Amino acid sequence: MPLQWLRGRFAYTPLQTDDAAFSGSSSWKGRPFLPIFTMQQLKLIALTIIGLLLLLGVGVYNRDQIEAIRAAYSPSQHDESLDVKSIDWSRFAYVQYVTNKDYLCNSVMFFERLQHLESKADRVLMYPSVMLSDPHEKEHEGSSDDDKLLILAREKYNVKLDPISVQHRTGSDPTWADSFTKLLAFNQTKYDRVLSIDSDSTLLQHMDELFSLPSTPVAMPRAYWLHPDKHILSSQVILIQPSQVEFTRIKSKINNAGRNDYDMELVNELYQDSAMVLPHRPYDLLTGEFSKDNHQWYLGSDEEAWDPVAVYNEAKFLHFSDWPLPKPWLDAPENLVREREPKCVALIDGLGSCAARDIWRGIYEEFRERRKRVCDTSPPETLENGRRRRRSWRNRFH
Repeated sequence: MPLQWLRGRFAYTPLQTDDAAFSGSSSWKGRPFLPIFTMQQLKLIALTIIGLLLLLGVGVYNRDQIEAIRAAYSPSQHDESLDVKSIDWSRFAYVQYVTNKDYLCNSVMFFERLQHLESKADRVLMYPSVMLSDPHEKEHEGSSDDDKLLILAREKYNVKLDPISVQHRTGSDPTWADSFTKLLAFNQTKYDRVLSIDSDSTLLQHMDELFSLPSTPVAMPRAYWLHPDKHILSSQVILIQPSQVEFTRIKSKINNAGRNDYDMELVNELYQDSAMVLPHRPYDLLTGEFSKDNHQWYLGSDEEAWDPVAVYNEAKFLHFSDWPLPKPWLDAPENLVREREPKCVALIDGLGSCAARDIWRGIYEEFRERRKRVCDTSPPETLENGRRRRRSWRNRFH
């Protein structure tokens, strides 16, 4: 299920409020396309119509005026304001770190998305030096799956490979034992700015515009799901201005970290009161948000109505977080999936909405399908390979 379908004319059919209508058996793939308009989109349409009528009424066609109206109400006005031709994109990079095969695949998928979204910045993958036996091997020549994926990233997605030593710490939760490795991005001093983004995620839009923010050592969104009044920073997205000064501070904190300290605790100790704060809308959305009953912390207001379609369409980054549901590359019991997925909600006039559920299901399904496609390390099909397989198959019956 391509992301373009999800991000485009997302639609669903009205549901009745009986038990059958809210069962999990309905499929969103075969439903007719019914465009859903948010209030913001309706306002935009109304303003556009009024503006055109006014222009036609006075009989004046002013190209500059029309462009100004279009720019003022364009959802992507921030991106369009960047003069991409004048920017030296080699000064900036998206950075990923890898500690094992599962996350290597995730990182390659991340770079595939960047290429698909036509991001301009460099791409850097920090990987354990033992993963690649021969850095000079070409695509499909690797002796292991790790070799092949690293070479694929370099050859197909123009990724710069940077061998590193994994920063491992024994703590109370082995899940995060290698998470300090992420902070080696502070040492990428060949770049003016790097953007570190967690790979257990789906990138919906590139974030090239962040590289043009005012100078600051670190910029991060708030972890909106962790008590907004505590102002905790999220380490899932970190815009970094690499320097020896900041990297020295990072190394000192790593060397003195407590048993329950991981990357998120460390960056909050250092930067909670000084970091530039990125808006979590649209830069840091958890998949678990679609399952919640109360969305005030994400929306930032108890007045704004929750609209899962609008939220999905504005988001640039989706982090898989539906505990106790495992990450999407791991198998999960069907009953646990049904328990954690968003529920259909009853609306007025006997109608219902399954938009949140359908979006959530689609996010997981798209990730799994893309993972199979991007991370397939089997050799390319050749005539001789095909003949060999057919001979092997026939021999089973002789």
